[in-house]
Amino acid sequence: MYRLAPILAVLLLTFLLPSAPASAADIAVTDLPPEARETLALIRRGGPFPYRQDGTEFGNRERLLPTKERGYYREYTVKTPGAKDRGARRMVAGGEPRASREYYYTDDHYRSFSRIKE
Repeated sequence: MYRLAPILAVLLLTFLLPSAPASAADIAVTDLPPEARETLALIRRGGPFPYRQDGTEFGNRERLLPTKERGYYREYTVKTPGAKDRGARRMVAGGEPRASREYYYTDDHYRSFSRIKE
């Protein structure tokens, strides 16, 4: 039993301690789906946005994006053709959304992100 204690401690620490954020892969604007390019253009124009949740604070609870102060990130819906709800696709802007050069795209509802490169 005492021999298992170190192994159990390592396993517990591995799963309980927060891990560092994974770096987001890059994606070129031209490689985004057309709906994501449309959302990016709407963000830069300041709207109007199709969903009331667009422009709300994104908390980065998944900690996949770089750590910033609360309120730094804003999220926007990327329309999903055929979806009856908002779907899983989102865009996240860092800083002042209209002037930002920090945009991220997710097509799996925040499980992973790609940094948009212009």
